[in-house]
Amino acid sequence: GTLRPDEEVDLSFETSGKIVGINFTEGTKVKKGDLLAKINDKPLQAQLQKLQAQKKLVAEKEFRQRSLLDKDAISQESYDQIVTEMQTIEADINLIKARILGTELHAPFEGIIGLRYLSEGSYVNPSTKIAKLVKTSPIKIEFSIPERYADEVNIGFPVTFEVDGKPYEAVVYAVDPKDELETKTIVIRA
Repeated sequence: GTLRPDEEVDLSFETSGKIVGINFTEGTKVKKGDLLAKINDKPLQAQLQKLQAQKKLVAEKEFRQRSLLDKDAISQESYDQIVTEMQTIEADINLIKARILGTELHAPFEGIIGLRYLSEGSYVNPSTKIAKLVKTSPIKIEFSIPERYADEVNIGFPVTFEVDGKPYEAVVYAVDPKDELETKTIVIRA
């Protein structure tokens, strides 16, 4: 069989931009949610400030329009237009906040971060690999058995194996439903 980490991922950003901060040391343990790297978000922050200022202005306008509507001084349509404008600005603010979050690379799970492939100042896009994150506890073992024994091994089946002469125990948690055509074997993970 082959020992595999519990989880493993190639880390990359959701968006393109210049890296302005790398907050991890290669080969160290990181916690889920840790900020690992950051892309320049100054233009997005400026857009957010602009939208927040517009929202404040439109909110004041909506308050005045509502007072006028209560006195039948304006039409419902005029009031609805300002409400729609405010909702549009709020949606734009949420969109910019989501884009700002996309400039931050957070650890999706606890693990050990591998070698870093870029430095601060590098330009990245979503296909650019930053580093690899590996969760090694618990460890998985993947092995194959002849398909004729497939009915004998089910989920929950106990497995004993050795690594460098040291015995370990595991429990089967997944059985591939399709056999390997060339080898006539079934892949199992425990």
